[in-house]
Amino acid sequence: MNPESETVATMPPDWLHIESMDLDAQGIARRADGKVVFIDGALPGEWVSAQVTRRKNNWEAATLTELHTESNLRVAPRCPHFGLHQGACGGCKMQHLEPTAQIAVKQRALEDNLWHLGKVKPELILRPIEGPAWGYRYRARLSVRYVQKKGEVLIGFHERKSRYVADMRECHVLPPHVSSLLMPLRELIMGLQARETCPQIELAAGDDVTALVLRHLEPLSHADRQQLRAFGQRHGVQWWLQPKGPDTVHLLDQDGPPLAYALHEFGITMPFKPTDFTQVNPHINRVLVARALRLLGAKRDERVIDWFCGLGNFTLPIATQAGQVLGVEGSAAMVARARQNLESNRAEALEAKALAATDFAARNLFDMTAQQLIADGTADRWLVDPPREGAFALVKALAAIHQARIGAEGADPLPLGAETWQPPRRIVYVSCNPATLARDAGLLVHQAGYRCTAAGVVNMFPHTAHVESMAVFDRADGVLPQG
Repeated sequence: MNPESETVATMPPDWLHIESMDLDAQGIARRADGKVVFIDGALPGEWVSAQVTRRKNNWEAATLTELHTESNLRVAPRCPHFGLHQGACGGCKMQHLEPTAQIAVKQRALEDNLWHLGKVKPELILRPIEGPAWGYRYRARLSVRYVQKKGEVLIGFHERKSRYVADMRECHVLPPHVSSLLMPLRELIMGLQARETCPQIELAAGDDVTALVLRHLEPLSHADRQQLRAFGQRHGVQWWLQPKGPDTVHLLDQDGPPLAYALHEFGITMPFKPTDFTQVNPHINRVLVARALRLLGAKRDERVIDWFCGLGNFTLPIATQAGQVLGVEGSAAMVARARQNLESNRAEALEAKALAATDFAARNLFDMTAQQLIADGTADRWLVDPPREGAFALVKALAAIHQARIGAEGADPLPLGAETWQPPRRIVYVSCNPATLARDAGLLVHQAGYRCTAAGVVNMFPHTAHVESMAVFDRADGVLPQG
């Protein structure tokens, strides 16, 4: 009998051994009959007791009740609102796990998804992109609730596995200056006439400006507006108001500096509005853009297409390296904002960083066809940065052209104009969902003629289960990327 078997044999039968961890930060154990148990609060390697909260035929959900042997990767959570106790904040799931081990869990999740869902194994595992573990969250949506019975206002994330707002008095993933505003904001909203009809405050922080968007369900009185102004002046924040949908967001007062963040390596400054999509973690975003462009390897005689380009977070830096760039985005309003950003940066560009010929187009990328792909023209390289749904239609269109060219059984005929059109030599795919990345990677590798030459995780959201990643795909005769 080996030592591990002896250890198992000497443990009480109701103790559970944690074998691994899933992306919801639950420890995974197996009972003697093979049934899987997912245990909140447990870490790999630990022996625990747990209270079952849900039973199914093949698995159970449970919560840690007693820790018998502790993992050496377990750490004391920094935030007092984190944990399994009643009312615990649900904003983070991994504060009890050492930060580098969190990255290892995410890397394994990426590799497992690529293999099990896409049957793809990267030829090279990229070093993880990581940054500050605390104070990184420059974008956040905080719920607001006036609790009449308690006579107080709560502002924060939802409680763990609950629709109630957590009683948050500090938050260590928010920037320190924003965390310190939680209690003053509670006092502010409590003093508003509209305290019962303000359900949300959205944070959007740039390099120099911190914006707060107040969602209000009824018009604000003059007195309430004056209180917001006084708070903004006292704490150095910029108030925006949202009376209805996102399109109604506007500044409380028109004067004031714009929201913006800089990509210093490329000499680019990106103005944005608080409801525009920008990355939650600006520290990681700067490294992410730099690595993506190194891997992309665009040259001055090449054309690049940036799919799902948004405000131009990748497009404008690419324009400092390529010869011609096209940014494609689903929202016409976002395309207009990207064009504005292009022009403002073109006006400021130094001769050494002169921007390439760049254009933007609005198009429904979830309804992409092979014919439309050909109409957008040949590009030497692609940058793909889709939302959680992935880039299935885009990748499927690319695969359809390849299948037609090789005469695959059941393939559609080549679309008009495909004779001279060429697929990109390299694709850099930035993903916020390993499952949809794996699905798209399977199509690229098995049906579109590409190799997955590299992949790695991007720890955009420390202490959470969110997995951001990057993968590189080269035509079958390509070379291994560096970066």
